[in-house]
Amino acid sequence: MKERKIGMISVIRNEHISSGKGPEFLSEQATAAAHRIHKGLAIYQPTPLVKLDAMGKRLGIKAFLVKDESKRFGLNAFKGLGGLYALTCVICRKLELDVRRISFKELEKSEYQAMIRRMVFVTATDGNHGKGVSWAAGLLGCEAHIFMPKGSSPMRAQAIRDVNPKAEVRIMETSYDDTVRYAAKMSEEQGWYLVQDTSWEGYEEIPAWIIQGYTTMVQEACQQMEKWQLAPTHVFVQAGVGAMAGGVAGYLANVYKGSRPKIGIVEPENMACIYQSAKVDDGAPHEAADQKPTIMAGLNCGEPCTITWPILRDFADWYFKCPDEVSAYGMRLLAAPEDNDKKVVSGESGAVTAGLVAMLAGKQEYRDLKQELGFDEDSVVLCFSTEGDTDPEHYREIIYEGGLQYE
Repeated sequence: MKERKIGMISVIRNEHISSGKGPEFLSEQATAAAHRIHKGLAIYQPTPLVKLDAMGKRLGIKAFLVKDESKRFGLNAFKGLGGLYALTCVICRKLELDVRRISFKELEKSEYQAMIRRMVFVTATDGNHGKGVSWAAGLLGCEAHIFMPKGSSPMRAQAIRDVNPKAEVRIMETSYDDTVRYAAKMSEEQGWYLVQDTSWEGYEEIPAWIIQGYTTMVQEACQQMEKWQLAPTHVFVQAGVGAMAGGVAGYLANVYKGSRPKIGIVEPENMACIYQSAKVDDGAPHEAADQKPTIMAGLNCGEPCTITWPILRDFADWYFKCPDEVSAYGMRLLAAPEDNDKKVVSGESGAVTAGLVAMLAGKQEYRDLKQELGFDEDSVVLCFSTEGDTDPEHYREIIYEGGLQYE
């Protein structure tokens, strides 16, 4: 497929969009158990869907909506959704319980606790996923081992420890993908339960549960939009390995069927494995061509999730890769909203989609691409701010000290 560079943005338009239905494991029926587990928690509340009216008006669209996942479970990011549901499924499998009928609170019963507390969980993470797994394990008094790649923020590591006193966190001297391989090796050697948010041949069931867990935030967004009598025409979602992006795209394909919104997949320019897979255009997943550091730590992944790549191949309309300046631009826009718009605290991995939309719809150099995307006065654009200020020092540097200026 043809790649174009416009300004600082690289873009590919998908020439092979499927008109079929979304994957069955992301249907409303198949994901219902995950939604029920989440909503059964005493601390559950839907995260806000923020309607930025002033920004939407300036960009010339009907509505600009941002799902604020910084409010999720007190974790400052959405990843706890996947970690909690997958961990629950692993435990239910071990105890021969039906996850479709049990609540998470029931797992706290003494009759189950003796066995559950002996279970040890392990994962690799750039920060938010590991925090979610650590938190979920901690709710049941379980030990967790969390491995982080080279260059990970010590503040992110400490946040993982803070949510579970039985969590062991180690920053490695390896890349994200090699750290994932190390976590998998340790799970085999130690008999630990690997809860990893990417997949490979032979390891697909648990990642599928994680992906199903992510759909709770999409279901909430759909219900919140429905109350406003809105339906999305465009959805922009960021991708690391593509697990969350594939979950969003697949779920929306099932919910909206014949009136599916256009899906844009957004990645860092130096770590864009989904973009590279689309560019090669042979139907298979491929590693990112350029693998260099990015401020978007949660998207710093070089190899696609094998479960969700086919979904993104078949149901994403556009693939974008952006420099870090686009994320910083989005962070500042959401932190300092126009007129009466509500502030959204969005971190480096959370704000890149908002930054991209604002550039595509509001900057003169993207006028032709804006028209090609179909942005107009009837457009309802949805973005997911997947994290808050998970690295507070760097957040302050971007917002208050003007780091990574777009212009």
